[in-house]
Amino acid sequence: MHKSLYFIVGGVAFLSGCQTLTTPKPAKEPITIQKPVEPEETVVKVEKPVEITDVWQRISLQMKMPIDDQKLVNQYRDWYLANPRHLEIVSQRAEPYLHYIVEELEKRDMPIEIALLPIVESSFDPSAYSASAASGLWQLTTPISNHFGVKSDWWYDGRRDVPAATTAALDFLEYLYDRTGENWLYAIAAYNTGEGRVNNAVRRNQAAGKSTEFWALSLPRETRRYVPQLIALSDVIKNADKYGITLTPIANEPHIAVVDTQSQIDLKLAADLADMNINQLKALNPGLDRWATSPEGPHTLVLPYDKRDVFEQKLAQLDPKDKLNWHRYKIQSGDTVSHIAKRFDTSASFIRSSNNLKNNNIRAGRYLIIPVPPEGADLTTDQLLAQNQLTPKNITYTVKSGDSLWVIAKRYNVSVDDLIRWNRLPKNGALSIGKELTIASRASTNATERTVNYKVRSGDSLARIANKFNVSVDDLIKWNKLHNTKYIQPGQMLRLIVDVSKVNA
Repeated sequence: MHKSLYFIVGGVAFLSGCQTLTTPKPAKEPITIQKPVEPEETVVKVEKPVEITDVWQRISLQMKMPIDDQKLVNQYRDWYLANPRHLEIVSQRAEPYLHYIVEELEKRDMPIEIALLPIVESSFDPSAYSASAASGLWQLTTPISNHFGVKSDWWYDGRRDVPAATTAALDFLEYLYDRTGENWLYAIAAYNTGEGRVNNAVRRNQAAGKSTEFWALSLPRETRRYVPQLIALSDVIKNADKYGITLTPIANEPHIAVVDTQSQIDLKLAADLADMNINQLKALNPGLDRWATSPEGPHTLVLPYDKRDVFEQKLAQLDPKDKLNWHRYKIQSGDTVSHIAKRFDTSASFIRSSNNLKNNNIRAGRYLIIPVPPEGADLTTDQLLAQNQLTPKNITYTVKSGDSLWVIAKRYNVSVDDLIRWNRLPKNGALSIGKELTIASRASTNATERTVNYKVRSGDSLARIANKFNVSVDDLIKWNKLHNTKYIQPGQMLRLIVDVSKVNA
């Protein structure tokens, strides 16, 4: 158990003094004799060490950023104080990750206030999205995350992987600190708006003979609010007792561990090895979009800290071939490696390596071994079809006169491409009256569907947000109980149920 001890030691005072004694003698000048004085007992005042058991307390004791008396800082402070429920929710979301983030900041000797940045960015929601196509706890965009080594592919979005995204975000902030003259307020502002805008604002003020402190810079409206929000939040956390705010305690000890699985592994199996529920595993690994980790890596999982040892012990005893469930698939006429990979939620390169294929040439009638979820796991519709395991929940539809794939797809809220793939229709989508089509239930097609929280930005409208996330305005109104008003405000949090594979960048 990690606990930090802070010692406040009183000063050590050594007190000494001199006394002058005169001995009278007749007819002689008095003689002054200096007699050594015994030093008084040394006084040592030592206060009892303060044991830090709460991460919030650990953060507050290390805060050093000045709390400037600015209008926006005061406004945001008032908002946090008037909405204590918000911080309560944030504490619940932050519990698995905050200790980890604090440790990483301390290793780098970065301002501890940065641990609060995910509150401003995403309200500590690892699945949050923004209008600028930023994602995750730290709201990284794809170009930034790629630049700082965070991988994203069809299987995995590293921006939602909290440890990976934290490393990238802190690397990015350190880079911005160097690029903005080693000024942390500039760096934090640049995290929001870009280093170019901040440096240009500084140069403009220098040329005009104006102050170059952050508060004097001309920056975009969102950035002018971004930094004050963090400072106000820091003030509330640091002086919670003074303001009468009770922060939900988060134990000052590791909550998560990052483990190396060494190769692709089925998530249901991984959950079993860790003696946990698969939903709990997925909650800690929101970057994983499929039923297994990515074939190309990273081969890591986030587990509860107390589950790490048992997982690693069981993993070491497991035959690597047993990390995945394999299906023997007979190649059909017209099949391609990429088509088969898409049907089975895997990658073409992994099929090639698993079957010793030097290229994409395959022959109908031969067999391929394909990794698939184990029986009873959450299969995608294509996998169910490939394994002839369609459930009664799926619909059989008989084509009628006047039908088209577009009409049928719209009726059942699926895509035309899905209808073609599920039923192996020709690419032109030709239908014949009386033909039976298999239509998967919505419950079977939501492998990449997630509930996310979206923070409204200046200029947003319900129509724009709906288009961005490929949902309807009516759904936005229903999900957020906006029936009495269609007006939204910057900073407002909206709940969305989205297919992350169909978000418009």
